[in-house]
Amino acid sequence: MYGIVNKAIEELVKENYGEEKWELIKARSAVDVDFFISNEPYDDAITYQLAAAVADEMKIPLSDVLIMFGEHWVLKTGKEKYGSLMEAGGNNLKEFLCNLPLFHNRIMLMYPRLTPPEFKITDIEASSVCVHYHSKRQGLKEFVCGLLQGLAKMYNTTVVIELLQNRDEGASHEIYKVSW
Repeated sequence: MYGIVNKAIEELVKENYGEEKWELIKARSAVDVDFFISNEPYDDAITYQLAAAVADEMKIPLSDVLIMFGEHWVLKTGKEKYGSLMEAGGNNLKEFLCNLPLFHNRIMLMYPRLTPPEFKITDIEASSVCVHYHSKRQGLKEFVCGLLQGLAKMYNTTVVIELLQNRDEGASHEIYKVSW
């Protein structure tokens, strides 16, 4: 993953728990990187180690850390780093989700070595859609749920997110039904 992801985890921890807690988490993670460069790729293991260290240090489930991080990614990192792209995504949650498959195509222009997930939107109804998440990366279904929750908050929309299928249960990809 690119450094911007690891920087966002660092920002999340510092904003919510302080600099000292970040240093403890970094030490616990055994990640030996002084600072992350946003547009440089890093081994995915670093991101997983940081997330696990946050969970251990804060004594909260990893799934909660990933959800919290997904929300933070949208509401802070996404808005600050990709504001115009985020705004161009749609006038409401439904429009943004329907345009989501195109979002990473634009991001790839900025990060040419990116291996992005693929999103497909199906079952588009007046008050719900199904979001299909395809990725080579395992273990991020809660992060995606957090992203969806963050998008709902960005559009001031109350949602119910239901995980219809996931790879942990043998499916080829995750499917989320997002209802508002």
